Amino acid sequence: MITVHNIFKFDETHDTAITIGTFDGVHIGHQKILERLIRDAKDLNLKATVLTFFPHPRMVLQKDADIKLLNTIDEKIKILSDLGLDYLIIHPFTQEFSRLSATEFVRDILVNTLKTKKVIIGYDHRFGRNRNANINDLIAFGNTLDFEVAEISAQEIDEVSVSSTKIRNALAAGDIETANSYLGYSYMLTGIIKKGKGIGRQLDFPTANIHIEETYKLIPKMGAYVVQSQINNTLVYGMMNIGYNPTLAGTEKSIEVHFFDFNDDLYGQKLQINILSRLRDEHKFESVSALKAQLSKDKETALAIIAKL
Repeated sequence: MITVHNIFKFDETHDTAITIGTFDGVHIGHQKILERLIRDAKDLNLKATVLTFFPHPRMVLQKDADIKLLNTIDEKIKILSDLGLDYLIIHPFTQEFSRLSATEFVRDILVNTLKTKKVIIGYDHRFGRNRNANINDLIAFGNTLDFEVAEISAQEIDEVSVSSTKIRNALAAGDIETANSYLGYSYMLTGIIKKGKGIGRQLDFPTANIHIEETYKLIPKMGAYVVQSQINNTLVYGMMNIGYNPTLAGTEKSIEVHFFDFNDDLYGQKLQINILSRLRDEHKFESVSALKAQLSKDKETALAIIAKL
């Protein structure tokens, strides 16, 4: 998959089959659309192309909206790259771009720049200035400008019965199992390992402190989770705490991972943490020794969960 970070840097001479959307989470519903895109592109000898936008349009058009996304842009690229697409085009979404008329978007972007011969789109897709054009308008443009429109029906989408909003709600409730079933993969957090206060080591549970730069990334409900990560080509399991460490009078929210049977220096590395299961809520324990005892129980529970994977 070739990633292009601006529509106008796209220089493929071959015609394309394209789908358009934010694809936050690239969940199983999205994957169904993308599988069809890839299949149809192959049948028609076209390049399977996804057009998406960053920042998310709501970040630009609704400045006061505190929207949290399921993927950072790098995570989205990584997930999409495994699906078999030819091109991913990430176009900067701006106020100016949002003011393109439907005609300008279809004629100048889809047809003249992206050489589109087929568009695969959801039945409820809207586009153009003020989102005033719909699927019927797109079909009419196709008839005039020589491209085909394939509609993903409500029935097809409802068969999957999943949405990015449902996944966000599940994560906010700490229901990682439901979120993962909708995603079709384990929800991930990606960040740089930074030095903490060393408290975990004092408890005999040394932790890697994950710093996530992208403030728009959705962090699941506070608590303890079972996780895995690929480190130096080795799959490593562990447990992660999201919260304030109230037993130790913590005042800042942190994300800390204790990896089992692993002692390498990770400071400065960028790690992807895959969240597999939830262990418990974060609690304030009556003493440090009570916290240590609970961490030992958490490890036993986590290892039992991992053994069943």
